[in-house]
Amino acid sequence: MYSEKFEFEGAQGLTLAGRLDAPAGPPRAYALFAHCFTCGKDIAAAGRIARALAARDIAVVRFDFTGLGQSKGEFSATNFSSNVEDLKAAAAHMRDAYAAPTILIGHSLGGAAVLAAAEGIPEVKAVATLGAPFDPAHVKHLFDAHLATIAADGEAEVKLAGRPFTIQQQFVDDVTARNIGQCIAGLKRALLVMHSPIDTLVGVENARQIFSAAKHPKSFISLDSADHLLTNRADADYAATVLAAWASNYVPEDSHDHGTHKDAVRVESTGRGKFQQIVHAGGATFFADEPKSVGGDATGPTPYDLLLAGLGACTSMTMGMYAERKGWPLQEAAVELTHKKVDGVDVIERQVHLHGPLDAEQRQRILAIADKCPVHRTLHGEVEVKTELVD
Repeated sequence: MYSEKFEFEGAQGLTLAGRLDAPAGPPRAYALFAHCFTCGKDIAAAGRIARALAARDIAVVRFDFTGLGQSKGEFSATNFSSNVEDLKAAAAHMRDAYAAPTILIGHSLGGAAVLAAAEGIPEVKAVATLGAPFDPAHVKHLFDAHLATIAADGEAEVKLAGRPFTIQQQFVDDVTARNIGQCIAGLKRALLVMHSPIDTLVGVENARQIFSAAKHPKSFISLDSADHLLTNRADADYAATVLAAWASNYVPEDSHDHGTHKDAVRVESTGRGKFQQIVHAGGATFFADEPKSVGGDATGPTPYDLLLAGLGACTSMTMGMYAERKGWPLQEAAVELTHKKVDGVDVIERQVHLHGPLDAEQRQRILAIADKCPVHRTLHGEVEVKTELVD
């Protein structure tokens, strides 16, 4: 998986901090994740969901709302409506920098926000919520004891999850006035509602209300043992796996051509960093790069690492096949290789490790076969590389 940080301009003109989690190869689709009230993009549940989707070739953007995490601005000046507008701004940035999101995911109040924002992001095909309230005003119960002070003084400092936040009357007025029931009824997208029956912060009756208001296609998944923040890793992983499988129904299958024919190795630049490349080989996709000492990002093996890996793999395979054919007790073969220049000559040093109850003669004969592996012979033989320009 590839991960990068970025910044973009939010709805209020302030700089917001985002993160992209993407598969090594070209993504099938992009998802936009909205975090819970007073949380941030880096909560554990968000990270696990992003990685699970990236593993299924769906890239995920998550960001800190205005005034939270690494984003600029004052939290006290924000409200539910500004969060919805920040989501639309994030989608606009994705549209310009990557691709517009086709999936929206929201946790807690972020779930209500994506339900409200979906109408303003036409490319969205599916929306998923985790522990979301049906009514944004539900969040007021977190600071019920301060509502009188907020009404009298215009604001109050409250502690949420052990941290102080300033809540202004405008925030209370905004969440009270918002009704997302109409947004849900007119969603016209596939909906997945995920909720825990033992959620003590946002009761499961909210999931019933969201589900009842929505039109088909809609699905419900019970997160039986989870708390509101999905703090248990197993609960977060389960939610991420189910969400990733569900989302795959609403994005196209991978249609990228990873080679001119099935046996080809394809390498293409990513546009990220100075040297980074995507390699498609043998059904696998991974990065090639250079170390940071020469200006790379060290996100994958270097070209010479790949050359040594090819020789090492071929050497180990050949020795293993030879020992099996002879019926010798070779349990494991390992090969370590290094490359250097000596007086202008390329020198590859290869160290062979043979494990198992082999006698001295068997070990020497297996070692000798290493020089007969096909890649070794290619390196020592006459090699012709034909290069042509293809439109």
